[in-house]
Amino acid sequence: MEMNKNKLLRKGIILDLISMSTAFIPIAGTLIDFIWAPYAAKQMNDMYEGKKGKIAAIIVFIEEIIPGLDVIPTFTLMWLYTFVWTKDPQMQAIIIEVED
Repeated sequence: MEMNKNKLLRKGIILDLISMSTAFIPIAGTLIDFIWAPYAAKQMNDMYEGKKGKIAAIIVFIEEIIPGLDVIPTFTLMWLYTFVWTKDPQMQAIIIEVED
């Protein structure tokens, strides 16, 4: 599923906010995380393709299953890794010199 980077960021922030909200629900929040973790992993895998998406899906699954780690904005961090911190040659503009 191809998305532009602004849509990915918006979707990631929304998913992070949903994830973080379960941390404020005593007892039931932990139970909700058992349902949320596989869903979040699937979303991460769908949002970022390839090996990078699979690794991020595993990380988000583990982060959601372990109590107390819900406050980590995994989707937003993945977006930052993909579009800001990583120097991917495919993401950079190609400069073509034109002679006059």
